[in-house]
Amino acid sequence: MLAQKNSSPFLMGYRLYVVAFFIFLAAPLISAGAFAFNDSLFPALPWQGFTLDWFFSDTEPKLGMFHDRRLLQGLYYSFVIAIFVAALSVFVGTTNAFLFVRGEFPGKNFFYILMVVPLVIPGVILGISILVLASDTANYMENRFDLELEFLRPGLLLVVFGQFSFITTITSLVITARLKKFDATMEEAAFNLGASRVRVLRTVTLPFLRPAMIAAGIVAFLVSFENFNTTLFLVGSEAPLTITMYDRMAKVGSTPVLNAVSFVLMVGSGLLALLSIAIQRDKTSQ
Repeated sequence: MLAQKNSSPFLMGYRLYVVAFFIFLAAPLISAGAFAFNDSLFPALPWQGFTLDWFFSDTEPKLGMFHDRRLLQGLYYSFVIAIFVAALSVFVGTTNAFLFVRGEFPGKNFFYILMVVPLVIPGVILGISILVLASDTANYMENRFDLELEFLRPGLLLVVFGQFSFITTITSLVITARLKKFDATMEEAAFNLGASRVRVLRTVTLPFLRPAMIAAGIVAFLVSFENFNTTLFLVGSEAPLTITMYDRMAKVGSTPVLNAVSFVLMVGSGLLALLSIAIQRDKTSQ
């Protein structure tokens, strides 16, 4: 009884801490989303009434996000970049998983650590490093061989390569963890039945890895879509959404249309995160 009495204040304090922690996390998101529906030219109190103008209005000064050409163009570029980065990262992540789980070669642990290094490098440093390397290489090829390598200049392709350089580490770790749980006797049984290596890979191994590949692809898409630090140094004239929003904030200041964009991104990211969790649960149940 005495122990229970002594633990009650601690338990109450712990519960208050958990509540305060989640309020701290959720309050900025809730306020940013709420001001997207405020009938005011500024995302601030007092509340002027409910409106959907910041989403659907086609006239100034309340031009909605779905009629703002620059925001829609940035959304399109972000979507294209994220699709390519996710596809490349899943493909290379899958091959890396086979390499580090099935392969045996000198320096295996060293190369595994080398693969993980981009995750701990600040995005700013990574972006600057890739920009310097790509620009120096492009300049050298142009001066020495008169070759113009446009894909090494700031632009969409360089953004894809830059994001791919660290996002592929995430997909590699997710798919590697799944492959380590695979029962190799399933492949041996398929070989004994006369299946070729390609057919075993297509009908046995990859179906087992599919939940992890899908979940890794969703995570890669989300990380790419919201990336700012690395993208800032590699972007050209085709600015993705994060750079477009930053440019709008720097030039015009905060407006409710940016809150509207944030609200749409929060809802979309939340739905994709829930999908990823559902796939992960399905994976663990198999």
